[in-house]
Amino acid sequence: MTTSTPAIEIRDMRVDYGSFMAVNDISLTVPPGEVCGLVGPNGAGKTSTFKVLTTLMHPTYGEVRLCGLDLFDDPESAREILGYMPDFAPVPGDLRAWEFLDLFAHAHGLGSRSRRRERVEQCLEEVHMTEKRNAWCRELSRGQTQRLVLAKTLLHRPKVMILDEPASGMDPLSRRDLRMTLRHLATNGVAVIVSSHILSELADMCTSLCVMNRGQILSAGPVDTVRQQLGNADRTLAITVLPGHAAAAAPLVEAWPGVRGLTTQGERLSFHFTGSGEDQAALLAALLTAGVKVRSFEEQKSTFEDILVQVAEGNRARHD
Repeated sequence: MTTSTPAIEIRDMRVDYGSFMAVNDISLTVPPGEVCGLVGPNGAGKTSTFKVLTTLMHPTYGEVRLCGLDLFDDPESAREILGYMPDFAPVPGDLRAWEFLDLFAHAHGLGSRSRRRERVEQCLEEVHMTEKRNAWCRELSRGQTQRLVLAKTLLHRPKVMILDEPASGMDPLSRRDLRMTLRHLATNGVAVIVSSHILSELADMCTSLCVMNRGQILSAGPVDTVRQQLGNADRTLAITVLPGHAAAAAPLVEAWPGVRGLTTQGERLSFHFTGSGEDQAALLAALLTAGVKVRSFEEQKSTFEDILVQVAEGNRARHD
C-alpha cells in the first residue's frame, strides 16, 4: 500500500434485506491515519455498513477495498490487516486476561510462546490493563472487559480497525485512555472507523465524521465541516457586558434583525440568531458604537446531539 492508497474505500455500495434497502449507494474514503466516527440514528445503516466492512456479509452491489485489497475477491488477505471490535464481544469467564489474549495471539500465528507473551504484554500496556493480566475474565467490569477486547483487536497490528461502541461501559478515565490509544494508532498510520452513541466523545476522539440517515450519507469530512453542513442555521449567541450596561444593550439587541427569544440574566444576554456572519459582526459593532462595554461575545455551535435530534425528528415527520 502506498501513502496515497485509501485505507478504506467504499464505492456505490448498496445493501438490501429482501425488499428493504438498508444502505443506499454510499461512497466513502478514509485515508491512513484517520479516526472516522460513523454516526446516525437507529436504522441509519451503520450496522449493515460495519457488517460489510468486516467481511460478515456481502452487499447487494458495490466495491469495497481495504488498503487496496478487494474485500470480496481476497477476503482472507483483507482480514489479516483488519481489526474488529464488536459491541458486547463474548469473553470466556474461565480464562485469565493474559490467557484470553494468548489464545487469539496463537490464532493469529504470532510466533513462539515468548513472542506471543511479549505481544500480549504490549497490548495490555497499551490499554492500561497490565495490573489485570492475571485476573479472571469473569471478574472484570464492563469497562475493563471492553479494554481487554480492544487489546485483543490490537494483537496482530491491523492497518484498519472497525470499532463498534468501544467506549460502552467505560468510566471517564477509561474513555480518555481510549482516545489516547486511538490517536496513537492514527499517528502510526492506522485507519480507525468507530461508532458510538456518546457523541461528545466522538467529537473529541475523531478527526473526521460520517453522518448516516436512512441508508444514505448526509455529510462526511472533517468534524467542523460536518457540524457546519448539518448544524441548524438558527444558532445561539451569548453576550456578556460590564455591570450597568445590560439595560442599554438589551433593547438594541432585541430590535436587531434575526434576533428572537432574548433572555437577560444579570450582565449576560442570550438569544437565537439567524443572521449571517456579517450580520453578527455588525451587531457587535453597533453595540460598541452605542457605548456598550462588551466583555465577551460567544456563539454556541450546534452539538452533534442537536444534529442527530434534528435528523431523527426529520425521520419522524416523514412517517407522521
